Amino acid sequence: MSFRATFAVITIALTLTSASRAQEPTVYTPGDGVSLPTVTKQVRAQYTQEAMQNRIEGTVGLSVVVLANGTVGEVKVTESLDSIYGLDAEAVKAMKQWEFKAGMKDGKAVAVRVAVRMKFTLQ
Repeated sequence: MSFRATFAVITIALTLTSASRAQEPTVYTPGDGVSLPTVTKQVRAQYTQEAMQNRIEGTVGLSVVVLANGTVGEVKVTESLDSIYGLDAEAVKAMKQWEFKAGMKDGKAVAVRVAVRMKFTLQ
């Protein structure tokens, strides 16, 4: 009986995962008829107090999905600068607030994955 209950839970989890994947839009990369999205609103990442005190400077690399409606979907850190004092998280937080004119393919707006680098500099 316990085995069947566990199996049912796993089956439901797999079904939900498959269903959510089926609803995800195709994400393109620029080139081969796919244009780059254009930034219309850019939000600067904020320094954390701890990162300033430790004088951390550099760049956070991000992989960003710009959705067909121009908003930002998935954001992943591809090049970490600071996961301890919060600069990586601040870069992701700021990136999620950016807005774009969507990339195009065959005259239609599509989701496009782009690389973004956010630079942190103390003045």
